[in-house]
Amino acid sequence: MKAIEINTKTDKHGYLKFNYPLEKKESKVRVILLVDEKSYEVDEEQLWMRAISSNPALSFLSDTEENIYTLADGEPFND
Repeated sequence: MKAIEINTKTDKHGYLKFNYPLEKKESKVRVILLVDEKSYEVDEEQLWMRAISSNPALSFLSDTEENIYTLADGEPFND
């Protein structure tokens, strides 16, 4: 197995971009990223919301037929 270390930066949107030619074409590759945890703060709730909002398995929820409940349904939950 061959290890390749590439030093690069993320753009202003947080995307990682690098240009490194590989001799293998149309092959599977495995990329391992090591991020300095001290400088990488994650809002886990925002990360979770972003992941589920783009998940195609949940796309049926945007169908208007799924809107069967209103705010008047049910009883308030007070814990």
